[in-house]
Amino acid sequence: MSIERELNKRSASKCELCATTENLRVYQLLPTKKGGLEESILACETCIDQIENPDKVDLNHWRCLNDSMWSEHTAVQVVAWRMLSRLRAAGWPQELLDQMYLDEDTLAWAQATGEGEEDENKVIHRDSNGVILETGDSVVLIKDLKVKGSSMVAKQGTAVRNIRLDHENAEYIEGRVDGQTIVIITQYVKKI
Repeated sequence: MSIERELNKRSASKCELCATTENLRVYQLLPTKKGGLEESILACETCIDQIENPDKVDLNHWRCLNDSMWSEHTAVQVVAWRMLSRLRAAGWPQELLDQMYLDEDTLAWAQATGEGEEDENKVIHRDSNGVILETGDSVVLIKDLKVKGSSMVAKQGTAVRNIRLDHENAEYIEGRVDGQTIVIITQYVKKI
């Protein structure tokens, strides 16, 4: 059975965050370990757009987290925690965060994108032009790069999609080139 069918069954064909029934699609949480059903949610276009674009967030839309944060599904809990952390300055999201309990592994996954960290402690990744990079962005290599431990050379102009950030080092990102996941130094990429 497909992931989308399983998620529709699990959620009764509703957004697992706001419960709308329109414009639903599978949303894969980052970073992924195995992928699949346990790391995905069924969400509407409105929720996904606001998750991926923090500048488009409508605070009142996220009042739905008052209910969805209690979901039995870990992926839904992680998204709820991330959005409440992002919005906590508004007051009521902090109150909901204070009520939430996540086990150690789930909390580590929720924090893996850097959501919830104080701005002065947050590691910020920038490309060669100083543009801020986010998990899931696409970049292009601006120079040929030899891949350590391999005879592979990642060629200049190669597009790397759906990057992941190293949350301990602002100079490192990960991405797939020619089917192989490699670490790339941010000074050799440009955001597309």
